[in-house]
Amino acid sequence: MDIEGVGAVVTGGASGLGAGTARALAGRGAKVSVLDLNMDAARALAEEIGGIAVECNVADAASAEAALETAQAAHGPTGVAVNCAGIAPAKRIVGRDGPMVLDEFRKVIEVNLIGSFNIMRLAAHQMTAREPNADGERGVIISTASVAAFEGQIGQAAYAASKGGVHALTLPAARDLARHGIRVLAIAPGLFGTPMLLGMPQNVQDSLAATLPFPQRFGTPQEYADLVLFMIGSPVMNGETVRIDSAVRLAPQ
Repeated sequence: MDIEGVGAVVTGGASGLGAGTARALAGRGAKVSVLDLNMDAARALAEEIGGIAVECNVADAASAEAALETAQAAHGPTGVAVNCAGIAPAKRIVGRDGPMVLDEFRKVIEVNLIGSFNIMRLAAHQMTAREPNADGERGVIISTASVAAFEGQIGQAAYAASKGGVHALTLPAARDLARHGIRVLAIAPGLFGTPMLLGMPQNVQDSLAATLPFPQRFGTPQEYADLVLFMIGSPVMNGETVRIDSAVRLAPQ
């Protein structure tokens, strides 16, 4: 799919994987809407790449609907949607203070899984209005899973469940939207240099990097974005979750 002049939305676009993706899409000529709750960072990035910043709580129907409408008004119907918004709190199911608070589990599912579906459904609806290309393609939706979807660690019950849901959603969504010419994919990153990881003490970062078979370093947002661009440009990639993880397989803890 050629994305020159195509409207693209990136959730969690103000930082980390989302910011890397927004820059990469803009570099290929896409008209990018940076969706985030951190509007100061979103506006700064949007100014840098010639896009727009849009406030969006992906877990809220009305907020997401308003955000996608704003993106469409500025850039036309969405042709590319990349879900990078997410949270990753760590909590044991039963800890020193008793059972995990149910609302803490629910929030992770709402942001990571329901939020991804929320943007998917709204972006897909806009994509149906786009003119198809020679392959009949109207759009591409890419969500962010995680290697935790497959090897969730202790304390990751909520996070792993949410990312496992993103993985499980990908194939049926691709089948569901195929008749509209919309492809659906997911990326499962391993250890990437996001603000969360880079905010840890250096000795902790070094210890984590040492668990990676090769290369023994964190992935970069640009490397994540490179895969996004490859997926968009490869018409037969559809319905798949692709790991990008330096061959790591997570231990229990």
